[in-house]
Amino acid sequence: MDGIINFLSQMINPESIIHYGGIYLLLFVIFAETGLFVGFFLPGDSLLFTAGLLCSAGILQIDILLLVGLIIIAAVIGNMVGYVFGKKVGPLLFTRKSGFFFRREQLIDAHAFYLKHGGKTIIIGRFLPIIRTFAPIVAGIIMLEYKKFIMFSLSGATFWVSSFVLTGYFLGKHIPGIENYLEYIVIFLIVIPAIPFLYRSFKIRKP
Repeated sequence: MDGIINFLSQMINPESIIHYGGIYLLLFVIFAETGLFVGFFLPGDSLLFTAGLLCSAGILQIDILLLVGLIIIAAVIGNMVGYVFGKKVGPLLFTRKSGFFFRREQLIDAHAFYLKHGGKTIIIGRFLPIIRTFAPIVAGIIMLEYKKFIMFSLSGATFWVSSFVLTGYFLGKHIPGIENYLEYIVIFLIVIPAIPFLYRSFKIRKP
């Protein structure tokens, strides 16, 4: 049990992901976090920022533009898998009970968000934890036209990946010693996007 807990703790730590798994584990985590409903707990924004920062320091040894391109591809493929999954078995998820690796209420939140914003959810949702995991599944459930889905997915992935990775990269290049504060930056990138969902959960449970 301790081994499982330790493994999960490493999987939500951006530095550990890159340190132990390099570019391959980085790409897999982005793939899972943007298309598999069990990937909602994985880091997204913080992992991208950390990748850019560590790339600028030479710890992640890969050309920055190649890194951005590979992550975009991983994110789009993740969305494609989520779309197909949603199209095939998605409707059954609405009747499934919540568990450790699946939260039914999060799927409902993503569905409501989609109804409000339409296909743009694929783009907007890239910047919102949980929404970016379930949005492609919802798109598959409602059978959004596949060409439109791919267009939204590619656009959203490009904006999302480029903004976080390049921000981390350029800050690392121009602010000496910023990597010493990476832990605090990661906490900020995890906590701030989660505030709306924490607020909603508190509001629902409040008598």
